[in-house]
Parts: sequence; C-alpha cells; structure tokens
Amino acid sequence: MELTDRHIVVTGGAGGIGRALIRRFAEERPRALVVADRELEGARRIAEEVGGLAVELDAGDESSVGALIAQATAANGPVDIFISNAGVPGGMGGPEASDDAWDEAWRVNVMAHVWASRALLPEMIERGEGYLINTASAAGLLTQVSSLVYSVTKHAAVSLAEWMSIEYAEQGVRVSCICPQGVRTPMLELAMHEPAGAAALTAGGLIEPEDVADAVVEGIRVEQLLILPHENVAGFLALKGSDPERWLKGMRRIVRDARSAESA
Repeated sequence: MELTDRHIVVTGGAGGIGRALIRRFAEERPRALVVADRELEGARRIAEEVGGLAVELDAGDESSVGALIAQATAANGPVDIFISNAGVPGGMGGPEASDDAWDEAWRVNVMAHVWASRALLPEMIERGEGYLINTASAAGLLTQVSSLVYSVTKHAAVSLAEWMSIEYAEQGVRVSCICPQGVRTPMLELAMHEPAGAAALTAGGLIEPEDVADAVVEGIRVEQLLILPHENVAGFLALKGSDPERWLKGMRRIVRDARSAESA
C-alpha cells in the first residue's frame, strides 16, 4: 500500500518512534495525518509541523481509543492506516513486578491494539481495504531479559498481529507489526540501567527513530507482516526457531557475562 492520499493515524505520536513516523509519513503526501498522544501539547507541536490533527489519547482506555477513531473519522473520513504505536515499558524484573505494572502494560501494549481493531475492522471489511499496524518490539519475537512484563506483553502484540493477518487478509485488511531492537528513545534509557538488558538491546547496534520510520514506510509498501528495522533480529529469530536450546544458552551467557562485569 502506498501512503499518498491516505488518512493515517499514529498513537504515541508526540515523541520517539511515533514522532519520527509522523514526519516520515508527511513526506509521502497523505490526505490527512492524526497525531494521538497522552501529552496533548507535544502532539499539537508535531501536528502543527505537518499540518495534521492532534488528539489527546489514553491508550489504556477503550473509550479513549474509540473517541480518537471517531474524531479522526469525523474530521477526515475513514481511516486508511492506523498505527497503534503507544507503549509502556512495564515493570522491571520478573514475577515480582506489581499487579499495577502488569495491568498498565497489558492495557497499553496489548488491549489498545485490540480496541483499535474492534472499532476499525467493520468499516475496513465493508469497503475491502484498510491497514492495521502494531508497534511491538524485537522483545516480542525474542525476549527482553530485564523485564518479564515487557516481554510477555510484546509477545502478545506480535501474536495478535499474526492472527489478524491470517484472519482478515482475504477481506482486504493488511496487518503489520513493527519489531525494532535498540532504538534511541526515552524508553530505551530506562532499560539501559540494567546491565543484562542493556547488553541484549545493544547486540544489534542502536538505531535512530528515523531509521525505524524508513523501515516502516518500506514495510507498508510491500505489506509485510514483520517489520524488522534491525537486520540481525531475523537471524536471531531463525536460530531460536531452528535450535532453541542453543539460542537459550546464548541468551543465558549474555545475562551471565553482563552481570559478572557489573559485579567485578
């Protein structure tokens, strides 16, 4: 799908990957751009820059997601491409993370995608065309060793995109899932404080949000399910599938070496 003359909505659009997506999409001459974020002033700044519409959004609340879609549709007509990009890091560590951290991450990292799909699919199916895109993470294909909450919710986001792609492709609805590894954003800075997590994240090198945006535009053009801005992720995923025990040993070694270096 080409982006020219399309109505595109991006959540989490005020900063990081979302802001880079908005700026990159603007180069493709879309019909309309909608920037949704919980930080309304930030959303307004980038919307003014590209001539788009800013909408305040709580991605963890179904009524807010529905209101965003209703407002975008009222302003610009049917949504062609919806990028559910808002996300939260969740609690660090393992099962000891609080129930509140689990609840927030589940609502924002998973259910926001479900709610958007629930609202948009009937109209997209009726006209035989539409594009749903979830931002997950390489953690959803591999793992994020510093955060069980983040890993589990991002795996769920990938699984959701895969199911949707299988179920709705013949009805004209395209689905992609963005799975970057280390990207220089504020969320990355949180994970970099944990040595093992930092080692895993930087294994494929750090890239800029703009690099992700370029990969997303190309992925949309070829209607690719998994958009992998880091080339090494495909190799790691292949190893995980073909020889999971070898992959696990490698991940354990990364964790062990990083924590040994910290304590030395």
